[in-house]
Amino acid sequence: MKGKTPSIILALVLVVITVATVAFGNYQINGKKEQTDLEEEQRYSWPLATCSTEDTITHIFATAFAEEVNRLSDGKMKITVYPQSTLGGDRELMESCKDGDIPFVVQSPAPQVSFMPQLCVFDAPCLFDNIQDARDAVDGEEFQKIIKGIYKDAGYNLLGMADQCFRVMTSSKEFTGFESFKGQKIRTMENSFHIQFWKQMGANPTPMSFSEVYIGLQQGTIDAQENAYEIIVSAKLYEQQKYVIYTNAVPDFTTLIVSDEFFQELSKEQQEIIELAAKNAQEKARESADERKEQRQIQLEEAGMEFVEIDDETWAKMQEACAPVYEAIRKQAGDELLDLYMKK
Repeated sequence: MKGKTPSIILALVLVVITVATVAFGNYQINGKKEQTDLEEEQRYSWPLATCSTEDTITHIFATAFAEEVNRLSDGKMKITVYPQSTLGGDRELMESCKDGDIPFVVQSPAPQVSFMPQLCVFDAPCLFDNIQDARDAVDGEEFQKIIKGIYKDAGYNLLGMADQCFRVMTSSKEFTGFESFKGQKIRTMENSFHIQFWKQMGANPTPMSFSEVYIGLQQGTIDAQENAYEIIVSAKLYEQQKYVIYTNAVPDFTTLIVSDEFFQELSKEQQEIIELAAKNAQEKARESADERKEQRQIQLEEAGMEFVEIDDETWAKMQEACAPVYEAIRKQAGDELLDLYMKK
């Protein structure tokens, strides 16, 4: 019975959104399609789903968007956020979003690569000295035009991108330079580009479900892992790790998307409200990410972890070793997209 719960909830949500669309979206008069405006009352909330817990940037991004939509429409447009995989896992949400059953989703680009292979561009490592450069890269006009086209071709509309700053490495072993990567058993996601990157560093990448990471560190199955500060703190990995190494290999992006079919059925005014709400929510999420990064660093320091900077020599060696990874990503993402991303 427990396994059926998300399906039951999703079924109820689908009934709600169907009624909401009829009440607030398009309707027929004498066979001619007419469109309501914001004077028409929306009787049911549109669902927005995530797979993240509530104490995350993903949830902040989602709730800020829902609040902004409500505010900008004077309460006439309503969105309800469903966190923690309430309506399904990452793949289920992508499929439901494309169909318009769950119109809004906030999630990492990582699970979207199987739907849009070019998104592997976000796996390109060691490109940015700071998170603002990464944000500037994805906000670039040319980059946005191409990336939004990719989403649209797949049946989605990309509304915004926030992040949890960079992913950083934690380890039980002291780090003194590039050679310290050698032989370290580091947990990775099931991502060929991440695995290739760590192999180029000389490490021994070990794909593993995140739910197994804590016990893996505890039992010595793995020596290290890589994640955003948010995750390191929430999963209490500091209990099993001594060092935080500022590898900053890849930014930990999160996207806000909407079903393109659903979006196109809205009035121009509704679309403009949603786009402005997404822009405001993106700004708030990024500001929150910067603030929370500093808070999490303090928490990790108080927990006894030591922070290790990557010096220029080590960073140069890391970038040099990444050449085969860039080539592999280029083949899948295409020259133009990767070059624009790497421009910064």
